[in-house]
Amino acid sequence: MAKLKHFSILKIKHFVIFFALSVLASCKNQKEHLTELTGKQIPIDSSYSSIDSIQNFINPYHDRVEQILDSTLAYATSTITKSDGKFNTTAGNLMADIVLTETDPIFNKRTGHHIDFVLLNHGGIRSVISKGNVTARTAYEVMPFENDVVVVELRGETLLKMVDYLIKSKQAHPVAGIQLILNKDNTLNTFTIAGKPLDVNRNYFVATSDYLVTGGDNMNFFKEALSKTETDYKIRNAMIDYFSKKDTIAPTVDLRYYQLQ
Repeated sequence: MAKLKHFSILKIKHFVIFFALSVLASCKNQKEHLTELTGKQIPIDSSYSSIDSIQNFINPYHDRVEQILDSTLAYATSTITKSDGKFNTTAGNLMADIVLTETDPIFNKRTGHHIDFVLLNHGGIRSVISKGNVTARTAYEVMPFENDVVVVELRGETLLKMVDYLIKSKQAHPVAGIQLILNKDNTLNTFTIAGKPLDVNRNYFVATSDYLVTGGDNMNFFKEALSKTETDYKIRNAMIDYFSKKDTIAPTVDLRYYQLQ
């Protein structure tokens, strides 16, 4: 009887151990899920005061950043805006020309190819450039976004979709390296790239922003890209580099995109 009693106790112990291990294993395999997230708004007002030790630590960095941002890089002879032309504008032309001239050497060094033309978006220009000194802060005001330049390879036939988009959008989207001429009835008269007619049988390298290359602003033709090259070069940085090389900035509304009268 003693042996049977000990055997029963042993069986009970084994069952308890097995049950405990099973519970632990099941708990371990359960995934935790966030069921609720709460928060509250903390207003920052005059009731809060700065901490001198932190302020003293930050000030040298703050002052240095302000000095760099406000240092004069170039001079604008007149106000540069995206609203001074119907099909192309001074601000748009400047932005597109900057992307072309500053990014092409980077792209050529990496791929051995050259950028054929540039297309940006009208809404990406967020501020005018006032007449007078042009600074790094100016570039941040015009382009506050962290957009990089991306070069995509498109078929010639895909560019016909791009032209159709530009005509239908009725906005002065910044372009460089092409000429687009419309008839009075808004049909296409001429489309040339680097002074040559479009060849639908060849591919072209188009510089744009990482926002547009994914179909931003409904530029879905960019989704047909055959290849994509990341330049790791922000449009804003290209602007600062360009301003640093120029004494005077004086873009004009020209004939890169216009309509016959």
